[in-house]
Formats: sequence, C-alpha cells, structure tokens
Amino acid sequence: MAQKVLIVDDEESIVTLLQFNIERAGFETETAFDGMTGLQKALQNTYDIIVLDLMLPELDGTEVCKQLRQKQIDTPILMLTARDEELDKVLGLELGADDYLTKPFSPKEVVARIKAILRRTNKNDSFMDSGEIKISGLSIFPDQYEASINGDSLSFTRKEFELLMYLAKNKGRVMSRDQLLSSVWNYDFVGDTRIVDVHISHLREKIEPDSKHPVFIKTIRGLGYKMEEPQ
Repeated sequence: MAQKVLIVDDEESIVTLLQFNIERAGFETETAFDGMTGLQKALQNTYDIIVLDLMLPELDGTEVCKQLRQKQIDTPILMLTARDEELDKVLGLELGADDYLTKPFSPKEVVARIKAILRRTNKNDSFMDSGEIKISGLSIFPDQYEASINGDSLSFTRKEFELLMYLAKNKGRVMSRDQLLSSVWNYDFVGDTRIVDVHISHLREKIEPDSKHPVFIKTIRGLGYKMEEPQ
C-alpha cells in the first residue's frame, strides 16, 4: 500500500506542483488549503507524513503543529516557509516539526526530504523497540513512547522523547550537541544547535526535581550533555 502524504498550503500552484511530484514518486496525496482544514484532516485520518506550510489562513502552521502534538498525533511533519529566519526554524522544530524547508525549493528536494524523514522515522521506531529503562525514579517505556517519574506519568513531544531515549541509552557518556542533532534529528542543522538546548531545557522541566540544578541530565561545559544516575 502506498504511503499517504497530506499537503497543507494555501498557494494552489505550489500544491499542484507538490502533488504531481509526490505522487510521481509513488505516494498517495490529500490536500488542504488552510490550517483549520489541514488540522481537521490530520486529526480524522491517518497519514505517513504531513507537508505543512508555515503561513496559512484560518490557522497558521505553527498552531497546527502545536495542536497535533498536544493531541499526541506524532505523524512526521515537514514544515515549509517563505521566511529564512533562524527563529522561525527553531520555533517550528521546537513545536514538534521533524524537518524544515525554505521556499523557493525544488519539488525533487521536497520528495527527497519526505523519503529521508520516513526512513529515519522507521529507524527510530525500531530503536525504540526495547524493554523498560530505569534510571533512579525515572522509568522509560520505549515501545509505548511513555515515561514516568516516581510513578507520575509524563508527557513529551516525539522529539523530546527520542532525545530522552538517546541520552538514556547512552547513560554515562558525554554527547555533544552535534552528535545529538545527527542522531536524534538525523539532519545537519548547521549552527542550529540551540534546538538541542531548547529540548534539553524542556526535558529538565519535566524530569528534574529542580530544573535549575539537574541531577539526571548534566551539562558538561564545552562538550555537551550526559545522562547520569542521581547521586
């Protein structure tokens, strides 16, 4: 069965171009021309990936992404935007987008990104397929994408959970920001290591007794981060 792509963009010419090239690559497509319609379709149907424009009528792309992640819809999202500001990129990724592409782009590049995201999503799903991991009061359940701290359930975005899992599986090892970008995001965000810091901050707020004095995820100055057993 062909994998299904939802394209959400308000420019009809772009949607037509993307639809033609994505279907030519062997995918099925559905389309939406505003954020509200895109959100409703993504909530009501199952897609393998969503191609989502940032600037949309009714509801912008960041809000669509945010609401999907809040409702535990972890379908991979490739975000499109006409803007090329670092803040927009970090915001999109922070809200749970899996990749980011700035207009103008070639349709072939979009198809290549879609295939790459689907490959690494499948790889990460296999990576998650293992038993419970316990680090002091922190319990991680990879196959369920769930975790708890001292028995209290925690809520994560997909990327937050994958980062937590990667750190936990490498407990005791110092991981550089570049390593984390490469292994968790599987993409070379040149100069964008701030996205790692943002996600680390979010994890600390959820798992640390005091996020300002972390005991699980330690900062190793000048090197990166390390997951440890609290002393």
